[in-house]
Amino acid sequence: MWMTWKCAVVDIPYGGAKGGVAVDPKRLSPGEMEKLTRRYATEVAILLGPEKDIPAPDVGTDPQVMAWIMDTISMHQGYSVPGVVTGKPVSVGGTRGRREATGRGVAINAQAGAKHRGLTLEGLTVAVQGFGNVGQWAARFLSQAGCKVVAVSDTSGGILNGLGLKVDEVTRQKIESGRVTDYRDGTRISNEELLTMPIDVLVPAALEGQITAEIADKMQIRIMVEGANGPTTPEADAILADKGTLVIPDILAGAGGVVVSYFEWVQDIQGFFWEEEQVNHHLHKVLERAFRDVADLSAAQGVTMREAALMLAVQRVVEAVRIRGIYP
Repeated sequence: MWMTWKCAVVDIPYGGAKGGVAVDPKRLSPGEMEKLTRRYATEVAILLGPEKDIPAPDVGTDPQVMAWIMDTISMHQGYSVPGVVTGKPVSVGGTRGRREATGRGVAINAQAGAKHRGLTLEGLTVAVQGFGNVGQWAARFLSQAGCKVVAVSDTSGGILNGLGLKVDEVTRQKIESGRVTDYRDGTRISNEELLTMPIDVLVPAALEGQITAEIADKMQIRIMVEGANGPTTPEADAILADKGTLVIPDILAGAGGVVVSYFEWVQDIQGFFWEEEQVNHHLHKVLERAFRDVADLSAAQGVTMREAALMLAVQRVVEAVRIRGIYP
């Protein structure tokens, strides 16, 4: 359902679905991961295709996993079917800019949110909860835009440096050891401390349900840009709305990945590939337009950004269903 609304709010012609295997990929060897992926792809193969369901990376998966799925379906068909998945390596039909697209989308929405509140990103303090693919790229792009990234966290805990973390160095540490807490130029903090510290922008980019009513009561932020799906409970959402916090919801803030997945699918279907500048240019246009649409509806209806995003998405799906009608 979330993916359906996410696609509708940015006005791309996809529906939505999720699927996966309950396993800790960190405990699997590359060979085990490949066998698991290919078996899963085989089991759901009847559902997959460029004109049917098109998987893309999410928690625990990466471009290599997408390549294995594509190859498995291609072997079943007897010819290459690059459009069956997105988020693939560029060498097998992926698009430039896809891996960093969700994090870039978070940064684009943060910039739009700051402008909406009469601010600029330059000098704003940022904390990022979750330092996987989305969190790393969001931190990098926000830092490049002039923000001061003061805290990040992962499953090992968090680190804080009030003068600003060197995001590239933290990323290297995360890649090397798997834990941001091994980074030496920062003070250890808990995930709760990261969420409740006084900062300008918070990017929750971990898992669902991280921001509860108890956490929201203690939060001291101006803007929250949801890089993860469903990080905020409904009770916490109401508290943040009462505080006047600008919450840019997951189905808008986290849509950069699926937008560039759509671009990848278009390129695969055409057999014609874009330069990265073109990908990023179109991503900016789509997300900036979507933010304006949601912000305008929010102001017109006197509702939160989340409510406006859901209203807009549901309205677009309803309109399509009404126009198509019911068969037979």
